[in-house]
Amino acid sequence: MAESTASPSNFGSEVLDNMVKRLNGTADPRRRYEYVLWLAKKLPPLSPELKSDAIKVKGCVSQVHVLGELVEGRLQWHGDSDALITRGLLAMLIQGLSNLTPEQVMAVDPSFIEATGLQGSLTPSRANGFLNILLNMKNQAQQLAKLSATATS
Repeated sequence: MAESTASPSNFGSEVLDNMVKRLNGTADPRRRYEYVLWLAKKLPPLSPELKSDAIKVKGCVSQVHVLGELVEGRLQWHGDSDALITRGLLAMLIQGLSNLTPEQVMAVDPSFIEATGLQGSLTPSRANGFLNILLNMKNQAQQLAKLSATATS
């Protein structure tokens, strides 16, 4: 299997760009919502023993846990949420930010959230939670990059 690399894109991830195009490609808010719910159903559940306060996303009304791990210099993400729509938003981020380097994740432009067209369908607290999940993932990427740099020096 060839090593996955992210190509230059509008928001920092080709996968994320494709999701944004798909969501923004429809004027029907219901179709956008259905896509997010479909992503939610595809997200594998996070093992209960991994759900801890250390990986809990703060600032979300829903219970959201996300865990990044560095595998051969690329981030792999795992997560879960107790709310289906939030789970779908999390799944979007997990797919969009997987197989990127920590530096690529830290460089992702948060304006993609607005570009999805989902904001009109999300409550303000859910939209804020979506941003909080992204910020948590960026923070984890930064911490993992520091740990990796320390381990190799």
